[in-house]
Amino acid sequence: MPTAGGDIALSILELGRVSQGSDRRSALDGARDLARHAEGLGYTRFWIAEHHNMPAVTTAATSLVIAHVAAGTSTIRVGAGGIMLPNHAPYIIAEQFGTLATLFPDRIDLGLGRAPGTDQTTLRALRRDPASSDQFPQDVLELQAWLGPVREGQRIEAVPGSGTEVPLWILGSSLFGAQLAAELGLPYGFASHFAPQALDQALQVYRECFKPSPQLDKPYALVGVNIIAAPTDEEARFLATSQQMSFADMFRGARNLTQPPIADIEAYWSPQEKLQASQMLACSIVGGPDTVRAGMRAFVERTGADELMVVSDIFDPALRQRSFGIIADVRP
Repeated sequence: MPTAGGDIALSILELGRVSQGSDRRSALDGARDLARHAEGLGYTRFWIAEHHNMPAVTTAATSLVIAHVAAGTSTIRVGAGGIMLPNHAPYIIAEQFGTLATLFPDRIDLGLGRAPGTDQTTLRALRRDPASSDQFPQDVLELQAWLGPVREGQRIEAVPGSGTEVPLWILGSSLFGAQLAAELGLPYGFASHFAPQALDQALQVYRECFKPSPQLDKPYALVGVNIIAAPTDEEARFLATSQQMSFADMFRGARNLTQPPIADIEAYWSPQEKLQASQMLACSIVGGPDTVRAGMRAFVERTGADELMVVSDIFDPALRQRSFGIIADVRP
């Protein structure tokens, strides 16, 4: 696989966002097209996030979207970033991802989170017990067992699934996930692209408490970051307003599709919405190539990340692909 830029591993988190004037099929095909583009740029992974009841997000049936993307690419790793495991029986997820691993050998990742990925009302539609997140550590171990080799006397087998040993990741934005990933000896992904408050402490806990496992002999940290790249700082700041409006809409409870960028974001959001969005988007790099290069270098030095999981939320698909190209070119 060709690699541009420097040495830090780069990956992409995808939500299959629907933009104003477009449709859901275009969003899903756009995700596949972006993955193919990223593959040529040397990106390591292309992960799909599970969210429900969000009109602008088309990745609720996460395993199906992964299959769609993997079928349209050939070498990039494709996976879940992540599956919200309390929403599902571990056995079902083992069957789904065992099937994916059978269809696309050595290319499937399975990141696991314990949040619902939706609102409380939708939880009832999912038939999810709100207390099921308390069973997350046990569910991870159960899933790991279903994906492992069949044991003597085992009466229930995940088919496909058993023996595939799909790599598991623990994802989170708190110390809980860091501690669990360390205890189980699994790679850890921190969602600092929207919940950065505990980033530094969580990474410290993960590294200090890590116990080697058959999957991983030393800590491996993947860190989320928003990067909007363009030829100039000015254009990048303009393009970033689409994401800023999405966050403002979220605080308002508005269910809008992704909007085109605007010249004056201050006229769109209130001071309180700006403060909330700025806190959630604190791990963001917005600018031209030099700004992005310096920002990525500083972020990697701060976190010691082994890999960056990049969100580049841009309205125009062509400009989004351009952004990922610039990011690959200037990686530290």
